[in-house]
Amino acid sequence: MISPQFPVYIGLGAWKIHPHFLFEFLGYVVAFRLLLRRNLRSDTLSVAQRSSVVAGGMVGAVLGAKALVLLQHMDLLWLDWRQWLWLVAQGKTIVGALLGGLIGVEVTKSWIGVTQSTGDVFVYPLLVGTAIGRMGCFLTGLRDRTYGTMTTLPWGVDFGDGILRHPTQLYEIIFLVILGIALAGRKKYPHHAGDLFQMYLAGYLGFRFLIDFLKPDFHPLLGLSAVQVASLLGFLYACRQLSRRSLITP
Repeated sequence: MISPQFPVYIGLGAWKIHPHFLFEFLGYVVAFRLLLRRNLRSDTLSVAQRSSVVAGGMVGAVLGAKALVLLQHMDLLWLDWRQWLWLVAQGKTIVGALLGGLIGVEVTKSWIGVTQSTGDVFVYPLLVGTAIGRMGCFLTGLRDRTYGTMTTLPWGVDFGDGILRHPTQLYEIIFLVILGIALAGRKKYPHHAGDLFQMYLAGYLGFRFLIDFLKPDFHPLLGLSAVQVASLLGFLYACRQLSRRSLITP
C-alpha cells in the first residue's frame, strides 16, 4: 500500500513547485532537446521544411489534446460544470495530442510538398517526454484524473480519498521504457523510413486502449471512452501503414 500526501510538491530552495507543472515543463524541454539532437545528426529535410513540419505538428497536437480531453470528460458538463471548466482551461490528453499532431504533420507535409516519412525522428523524444510528464501526473494525484480504478493489489495507491487505486501513470512509464527498448532493438534490422514511428504509434495506442479499461472514466460508446475510441482508430491506422510498408523491400 502506497499513500503519500498528494499533490507531492517539489521543493526548490524556498519555493514549492506543483509536480504537474514541473514535470510537464521538464518533459517538453527534454523532448525538444532530443528532437534537436536527432535532427542535427540525421535529418534529411531542410531547416525550413523541418520547422514547418514541427510547427504543423505542434498546432495539431494542441488542438487534438484539448478536443479529446473535453470529449473524454463530457459527463462533467452536467455533473460538475466547474471541473469541466477547469478542463477547458487546463486539460489535455496525450492521445489527442499524438493523433492531432499526426494530422497536423501530414497536412503540413502535403501543403509544402514533402513526400518522405518524417516520423522516426519524433519517436524517442515522445517516449522520454511522455514518461517524464506521467511522473507529474502521478504526483499530482486525484486532480489530474489519470488514476486507475480500485484495486486490492499490494501496490495500490491512495491518492488522498482513502481508496486504493491502480497507479496507471506508473504502469504507463514502465510500458514506455519497454517499448523504447523494443524499438531500439528493431532499429538494428532493415526497415523503411517511418516504420519506427508507426510501431511506436501502434504500441502506445494499443496500450492506451487496454489500460484505459482500468480508469474510472465516462464510457458511453459501447463501453469505451472517447480516448479508447481514438486509440483504437489510431492503432488500426498504424497497423494498416505497417502492413502496406511490409509489401515493399527496404
